[in-house]
Amino acid sequence: MTASSRVRLLVAGTPLGAALQAAALDADLSGAGGERLLLVAGDAAVPETTPAPDALPGFAPLRRRFDRVLSWNDVIRPLHPGSWVPRADDAPLWERQLRSLWGLGNAEVELVVEGVDTAPAQALARIFPDAPLDVCVTGAAAYGPTPGKLDPLLGTRVRRLLHLGPLPGLRPLLLTEFEAEERVVPADALRAVLAEAARELPRPAVPEGCALLVGQDPDAPGALPPAREERLQERMLRALRELGLRTAVLAPHPAASERRVRALLERADGLGVELSVAEGTPPPEVLCELLRPALVTGFPPETLLVAGTVLGLPVARCGTDVLLDHLTPYEHADRVPTVIADALLPDLEDPAAVRGRARSVLDGVTEEAWEELAGLVRALAFCMWPRVHPGLRDEAERFLAAHPAERVRRHFPRRRLASLALPGALPTGLAPVVRNPTVRRTARRALALGRRKHH
Repeated sequence: MTASSRVRLLVAGTPLGAALQAAALDADLSGAGGERLLLVAGDAAVPETTPAPDALPGFAPLRRRFDRVLSWNDVIRPLHPGSWVPRADDAPLWERQLRSLWGLGNAEVELVVEGVDTAPAQALARIFPDAPLDVCVTGAAAYGPTPGKLDPLLGTRVRRLLHLGPLPGLRPLLLTEFEAEERVVPADALRAVLAEAARELPRPAVPEGCALLVGQDPDAPGALPPAREERLQERMLRALRELGLRTAVLAPHPAASERRVRALLERADGLGVELSVAEGTPPPEVLCELLRPALVTGFPPETLLVAGTVLGLPVARCGTDVLLDHLTPYEHADRVPTVIADALLPDLEDPAAVRGRARSVLDGVTEEAWEELAGLVRALAFCMWPRVHPGLRDEAERFLAAHPAERVRRHFPRRRLASLALPGALPTGLAPVVRNPTVRRTARRALALGRRKHH
């Protein structure tokens, strides 16, 4: 390559991430000219046992959009792609090594990453210190705050936030503190990519009008333990039966064990639901486009939101309360997408609600509902990362003061509200008691007596 040449490293850790990178190319959002290299960076807990995105069925049409497909895992093995970042002193050595290995010469490098807080993105940003950054986000995570206090030297390198923008009533918060330009990848572009991938797959032998049940990644941070997952899956199967959906296809995560899949098939049989397993573990978004199921449900809220808003399929949530209770710490990256799914999607165990939203998840969502959801997400963002968005405090206070209902407040633990001095830290009935001067004097005396006793 000549000194004036340019190369774009498009980093994808998930099948949907690779599909969105391809859609951004189709929509001319990834810049013109230069060599386009897809760098696959699978960050599964045990990468050796989980197929990389480019090894899954339906990837061939995506491959044709890139000049080359490279593997980050192969380059840094045996180091783990989900946690390894080179030391600052070693970064120049790594840059020389990668330029030689990938034949980059002295080309100018641009990076397009799935998440600026991920280990592969942090590592590549350190190795190529002069490379401008674009962030290509696959789903509702764009509406949440930037995870943690991002190093300004890294954040100021971010030029653009590319995202799906499937929720017309919400605006992204991610990276807004660095004034990154927001660009929406057209939903039609992603759907066209998924449709191409779907044509590469054989259609499962299931009747029209089946349901699609999407499994969770058992190794993901925040994944439910097996016993809780099994109880929730049984609730899903019972709800599908109540809706009259007696035929379903399971899309297990590639990391799911055969034992757990067999156990689910046995439970489905006992409940009178004919459940089959998609062969080859194709990405659930591709299966959605292949099957056009009568209903999509399951665990990952991102998948449900993409199926409902981008692919126009009926979707329903189940057990989001269980998922939210299990997510730790409170700042968990899946919290905002799960809360959005909880607020926006019909409950699978409420047949009337599911049938009422049978055409599109966005049908019947009023302007007032969008405003409430936007207020909920912004208040949640402040409570998760108050140091990242201190300017959201006033909005959070107004929202919490105006929404005392338990259906909203359950997203905000009282201890969290108390630590941030926000409304709702105390039950409404106790607030006057705590403000009572007599009660406060008694409490101070009790504390003083306790200190004397310890001394």
